[in-house]
Order: sequence, then C-alpha cells, then structure tokens
Amino acid sequence: MLGPRIRTFASLLVAVFVLAACTGPAEPIWDTDEFVARSTYSHEGPTKLTLFTVINNKTGAGAHSALMVNGSQRVMFDPAGTWHHPQLPERNDVHFGMSEPIVDFYIDYHSRETHHTIIQEIEVSPAVAQVAMAQMMSYGAVPKAQCSHAITAILENVPGFEAVGRTWFPKNLSERFAALQGVQTNVVYDDSPSDNSGMIAAPIVRIAQ
Repeated sequence: MLGPRIRTFASLLVAVFVLAACTGPAEPIWDTDEFVARSTYSHEGPTKLTLFTVINNKTGAGAHSALMVNGSQRVMFDPAGTWHHPQLPERNDVHFGMSEPIVDFYIDYHSRETHHTIIQEIEVSPAVAQVAMAQMMSYGAVPKAQCSHAITAILENVPGFEAVGRTWFPKNLSERFAALQGVQTNVVYDDSPSDNSGMIAAPIVRIAQ
C-alpha cells in the first residue's frame, strides 16, 4: 500500500502528465487593420468585464476560460479556444465584433449536454476596461491548455483585479472571480448533443458602421 507521500507524488506526476499531454503550440492569427475596423462593435451597456467558464457536467472540472471586455468596443479574449466566427476578425485570440447575437453564439457553442457555461459580469470604470483591453491586445497567441493562466496574467495588471492571482485552472479562476465585490453570475445549460460540429449556425453579422 502506498504511503501518503508516495501517493501525493504519484498524483502530481499524473497531473503534470495530463497537462503536458493537453498542451500544444500557440496559433498566431493577425487579421488586417481594415477587417478589424470594419468589424468594430460598440455596446451601449455599461463598461464591464465578463468571465466565461465552461464546466464539465460529469466531472465538475473546468474545461475552458474566456474574458470579454466592454469598453470603447466589445471584444473577446478566448485564449487557445476553438471557437470562431467566419465573418469576424481575430488577432492572437482576441475576437472583434462581439454583438449580442455573436455572444449568444459563443455561449451556445460551448453549452451542450456534456458542459455548461458560467457567465460572471462585473461593472468597471471606462479606464479599467481600457486597461484590460490593452492587456488582451498585447498578450499574444496562447498555447493550448493555458487559457486560465493567460487570463489571470492579464487580470493581475488590471486595477482592482490583482487579488485574483495566477492559476492554471478555469474552475479556480471562476471561484476567485466570484469573490470580487459586485460580480453577477448566470449559468447556462443546454441539452444539445456533445458533437456540435455543423449543428450551430453562425449568425449573420450585422454591424452598424
């Protein structure tokens, strides 16, 4: 029978192996200035940060994290994510043109019979929103399995969010974000089949220029 120290060491080895097995290189994307300018979307609501956390329904483990900021425009930082909209630009995991139908499309893409999505919003000043957006824009493409690590690296440079701290795990990030004063939480469940390829139609982009 394994002793406590050996069991702990074995667990750490397993965790490291799993993390290593899930990692992969970053995939840089840099769409043109014209494409980005054409797709800019400004939301009329209050300036805020929104954290999205995808949770496995069977295990309760976190599967993915993304951070959206509504400031001078609304953009989504979806580090190492698989989601995209064919009509909207991306620059190194930052997605532009995040109108309401596009946000709904993002949530629908991740919420299915195997996973649900936690949506946590917090209002911030316009200045704080701009700092968060600048951090997103300058961070660069994120390697696989580093979504939460990238987001927490950004948040530690955003005034009022330093206490969130660094973590590699989406669920940890969600729990720490929930502890911030003023956070509002919504949870979305969907019984769509696990294989959502070809089943969710991307909404047509209609952005007022």
